[in-house]
Amino acid sequence: MISSLVTSGRRLFACVRATLLSVFVLLLTGCSANPIYSTTGRVLSGYSESEATPYVMQMSDPEMACALGEGTDPLMYSFSRVTDAPESTGSLLMMLAANCTEYRAWEDELAYLRAGYRSDVPAAKDARERSKRHYAQTAERRYIAFQRAMAAYRFDPAAEPLACPDLVDDQQELTFLLGLLTGMQAIVNDSNSGAMAGVPRSIAPQAERAAQCLDNGKWGGLPNAVRALVWLLLPDTRPAQATDAWQVLNESAQQGVQAGIRASYAVQVVAAETFGRPRVLAQAIEGFAGADARIEVWDEFRLVDEVARDVVMFASDKHWSANYGHRTPPGFFGRMSFERNTDTTETMALDDLL
Repeated sequence: MISSLVTSGRRLFACVRATLLSVFVLLLTGCSANPIYSTTGRVLSGYSESEATPYVMQMSDPEMACALGEGTDPLMYSFSRVTDAPESTGSLLMMLAANCTEYRAWEDELAYLRAGYRSDVPAAKDARERSKRHYAQTAERRYIAFQRAMAAYRFDPAAEPLACPDLVDDQQELTFLLGLLTGMQAIVNDSNSGAMAGVPRSIAPQAERAAQCLDNGKWGGLPNAVRALVWLLLPDTRPAQATDAWQVLNESAQQGVQAGIRASYAVQVVAAETFGRPRVLAQAIEGFAGADARIEVWDEFRLVDEVARDVVMFASDKHWSANYGHRTPPGFFGRMSFERNTDTTETMALDDLL
């Protein structure tokens, strides 16, 4: 009798223990998992903002940086399901990811130009269609990057009077500025795609207003270069007393060399291509290449200068591909033909090959 009661008691205790354990597991899964994920998301976002972003901005390899953007952005934003979205870091990551698709669009466009040079119509048509699709994807990514940058710093482009965001350090200022530039690039990319992405042109005047919140001299003329590009795209946005947009772009390019960050040259190149100014294009490419001998690049933000180099080099490659059937030859960056000073001709050291 006693042993039977003891056995029954043990079974009851085991059942209760099993039930309590099950409830605990359910509570752990249902209630404690999200706080853990939220904490992880905040830690990851904080690390990206304080350590990863400064490291990336010092890189001199834009393609590796763009791969980081493509690979990391989905991870970072998966945590937005359980915590606030990391808009600031996310803006930069999407900018980098957009560079990847733009590089693919560039390769397709160069293939299109080379095929055209060979009069290979089917190959040219195929390459052109590929480039348009990649430009559309680039435009979509850059529009997202622009939206994230505006959300990160709570900028209201419709506020009267203009209410500038509270940017506490150089990194935040540059992230905000690059967000504005990326928005303008999204419009140009969408145009190159045949408007496949549907990027609203209304973001242009928003970028023009926001650019006034930044120190133009400090950032190598880039804020004014963004404004000048908007004036060209939407002439009605140009203030009556403002300097001619092309003059502003030229002055901004020179300021970029002085500041050690030549992004303004890239804007000038894009504007010259978009609005059919071959002389301005040639001068911008020559100016960027010629500055290599005298510029002291801002190491803290070296990646921006390297990305600008890629933009200018691509413009040069397009010219050479269309006119000669190949990319810019070694030693000819900054020139638009094979005519050059013999004093600067590079020769190969044949002894090294023996």
